[in-house]
Amino acid sequence: MLRMSSSEGSKGKIKDSAEDFLVEEITKSGKALSIGEKVSCEQVGMQSSASGKFTVFVMQKRDWNTIQALKMLAKKAGRGIRSTAFAGTKDRASISTQLCSIFGANAERVSTLHVKDITINGAWQSDTGVEIGGLLGNRFTITVRETDATVEGINKIASELNGICPNYFGEQRFGFRSNNVSVGLSIIKGEFEQAAMDFLTNTSNERNLDSIEAREKLGRERDFKAALEYFPRHLKYEMTVIEYLSRYTTDYANAMRRLPRQLTLMFVHSVESQIFNKEVESRVSGARNELQADDLFCEADKFGFPDMKNVKSANDTKPEGRYFTVGNIVGYESKQINDNEKSIMDGMGITQEMFKIQSMPELSCKGNYRALFTPFTDFSCEASESTAKLSFSLPAGAYATVLMDEFIQNQ
Repeated sequence: MLRMSSSEGSKGKIKDSAEDFLVEEITKSGKALSIGEKVSCEQVGMQSSASGKFTVFVMQKRDWNTIQALKMLAKKAGRGIRSTAFAGTKDRASISTQLCSIFGANAERVSTLHVKDITINGAWQSDTGVEIGGLLGNRFTITVRETDATVEGINKIASELNGICPNYFGEQRFGFRSNNVSVGLSIIKGEFEQAAMDFLTNTSNERNLDSIEAREKLGRERDFKAALEYFPRHLKYEMTVIEYLSRYTTDYANAMRRLPRQLTLMFVHSVESQIFNKEVESRVSGARNELQADDLFCEADKFGFPDMKNVKSANDTKPEGRYFTVGNIVGYESKQINDNEKSIMDGMGITQEMFKIQSMPELSCKGNYRALFTPFTDFSCEASESTAKLSFSLPAGAYATVLMDEFIQNQ
């Protein structure tokens, strides 16, 4: 991904520990859920209800995946994972706060739950639960270790960026083996054998020697019954696909259906994300972050973040105040795809219509929008010998690691 700043970034280590990556969710009301702070429903713009069927709470976690943390809390509260909801996911390798809810749980009980490295910073009964996307953004405080960064150098880059950075999807969107896009493309094209074998046998970035050996052996032999005996048990999703193929050797489409829908949908979403990232990269390389003819845009909300609920076409109207150029998260219902986005899809061998996946309609994607460049606010930095600390706020969906790439080359 191309950087927007022309100044050379410093080197350093990011995410050396959870304490080095602090994430505090900013609610729709503009309240930042500060780490260690007890929060009331009024502070987040909600009303409590003694008869409410939902318990809304602020979860603070350290080194926990959001879903796994909620699953544990729900179990302790006598509920299942499907009763839970959250506004937005947070990095596992972090200390983070976020607004969540559990249906059918008692607020007093939830507030006293004890789980290692999880704290409840407030809980109340409510008539409504939390919905995905129900957040304004996140406030980050990131410590960089073993760095030569200086306050002067960091502030120079921040000045060049002028409060705006490329809104790339981060690398985590594409999977640790970096094969989410190739699997997703195969699914979109209806090439389910290729999708399954790529998912099972790709060894890119694989570090576990047993996993590498098992994946390579299956790729050579394609004996799924035999693979049941030697495939590492910690590869649970792969084992699910292999077990199905050991019984139905050529039914690759339904083998992929054995995976959780959210996982297979992630493969398709990664293709959309790749198209978007390439569009952002073309804008960065051409220094085209200003509004062009045929562009989409949205104006800023009262917090200075993109108002994605009201996307407009530059062909129909002009912005009245601060605005953000918007790109497509391409889907079969996308209305105004530009020539470059079409060219990117041509290079991938797909069309817009193919996102309506006939053989697996549950993975079809209608499309959406995303700002091509995102604002960052409340920026500050400090540095001492071999350590730097950067603080800033980003809108929901923007990646802190992408902004950090402008300042630090992670070692």
